[in-house]
Amino acid sequence: MPSLIDIRRRIRSVKNTQQITKAMKMVATARLRRATERVINARPYARMMGRMLQNVAAAVAGEEAAAAIPLLAERPENRIQLVLITADRGLAGAFNSNLIKAAQQFIAEHPGKQVRLELVGRKGRDFFVRRPVDVSGEVTGISQSAGLNEARALTNTLIERFSNEETDSVYLLYNEFKSILSQKVTLKKILPISVPGGEPHQDYIFEQPPAEMLGRMLPQYVLVLVLEAFLETAAAEHAARMTAMDAATTNANDVINKLTLYMNRVRQASITREIIEVVSGASALE
Repeated sequence: MPSLIDIRRRIRSVKNTQQITKAMKMVATARLRRATERVINARPYARMMGRMLQNVAAAVAGEEAAAAIPLLAERPENRIQLVLITADRGLAGAFNSNLIKAAQQFIAEHPGKQVRLELVGRKGRDFFVRRPVDVSGEVTGISQSAGLNEARALTNTLIERFSNEETDSVYLLYNEFKSILSQKVTLKKILPISVPGGEPHQDYIFEQPPAEMLGRMLPQYVLVLVLEAFLETAAAEHAARMTAMDAATTNANDVINKLTLYMNRVRQASITREIIEVVSGASALE
């Protein structure tokens, strides 16, 4: 049976941990508000960009010029580029492990194909660099601060590889922010670009040839998709960490209550034992 000193020391340790988890929850909550605002502002822009692309593509449909646009070129998927976006830090529940499992499943579902990983985030990098996978590049330290510049740098790299036929297709794997309690692992194919079908929403009057305009819009559309993935991941990470720290704080409180009850029982048993020893000693002297 542990001594009272050991139990009190353990209670203090759990209380210190509880203070840390409370502070981390508050920080994640504050950052989540800003990250959520960025996601909410980015989603309408991405949808508008998709509709505009559909309108322009409708004017190009049937023209031979559309086939000459490199980012629309369909090829057999023998060389696949998978961009895995994870967090740089842990303590976010199953946020990173779900993404890593999804990446492993994606590789397993493409036997005989060359799947190259572009790792964004320290957690994904630390996991896959120790395993026999083909890593084309890595970027760390931007999971919570990724913006337009970081998205543009990655987009240029992906477009260059696809245009030079180093890869036949490019996929994004990230966590989409649904709510504070829900983050959805999302796999999205961004290259070659699949232009949404259907009737155009608006009929534009073009000053430039539609095919030329479409060729200029496609890289910007890829940039928007990559930026949206960065923003979604950042918001989902903060939400997952806030939920995990809230659960950790609650669990720490339960542990403290159990340890306090156990300490009281040990102390009561110690007091009872001392009383019995005193009474037994007094009875022996009579």
